[in-house]
Amino acid sequence: MTHTLSTPDRAAALARAASHATATFADPRWPACLAEVLQDLDATWQESAQVCAGVAWRARATGHSALGVLHPDQVTDHGPTPVIGRTYRHLYLSTLRYDFRCRTIESLVNRVPLSVLNPDPYSWALSAFARLGQSRSDGLTAMEKVLDMAGDHPGTLHVLLHGVWLGGLLPRRAHWLLALVDRLPEGGAGDPIALFRKSAALRSQGRYPEALATIDRALELLPAGDLAVHADLVRERALVTAAHDLTQLALPDGKAAP
Repeated sequence: MTHTLSTPDRAAALARAASHATATFADPRWPACLAEVLQDLDATWQESAQVCAGVAWRARATGHSALGVLHPDQVTDHGPTPVIGRTYRHLYLSTLRYDFRCRTIESLVNRVPLSVLNPDPYSWALSAFARLGQSRSDGLTAMEKVLDMAGDHPGTLHVLLHGVWLGGLLPRRAHWLLALVDRLPEGGAGDPIALFRKSAALRSQGRYPEALATIDRALELLPAGDLAVHADLVRERALVTAAHDLTQLALPDGKAAP
């Protein structure tokens, strides 16, 4: 189907859909209303991913989690239409991702027919997140398949970054974090969440001055009022300085680490 709205008008329509959903969280029908709007727009998987990830985060943060108003069967069946079914899936699985419920994501995705999943790289990315978050090496294989399908779609890259960051025992974890950040627009230079993940990678490599500069840049870029994310960034900064101090203590007297 050919989209009739211009790119700016389409972006504005998607922003209105997200804003309306946010304003109506008290109504348990808000996922259905959002799905209907995305259906009317014939939203692509990329547009659905962008809208649903943000809406799911805000719903969860305000006590209106999608998990409380959607049923797992709405995630695993075909849905009334492909766009509506995909909207429910993106909302539900994204919320599970924010809750770190990796096993539940994996269980649900395994119940979705391949004919439904195959046109939706974002759901495959969330499935890869579930495996990566459990530090499973098959998550890296799944991640590479997602990258082949989705390319450098920023939202998908962030899901994979989140999974690698969560999977603390993954082989070459720091390498993959840095490689994924590099694939983001401008190498993630203007993205506080990407810089947060990058700082964790640099810290694990013992590159403490770079890690500190990176997390400080993330703190500068983070929008005002995002208190939960700000707390995560502050914790990362504390981990960087603590790791650096421990390294200094372990050195022979009179020597200093770079």
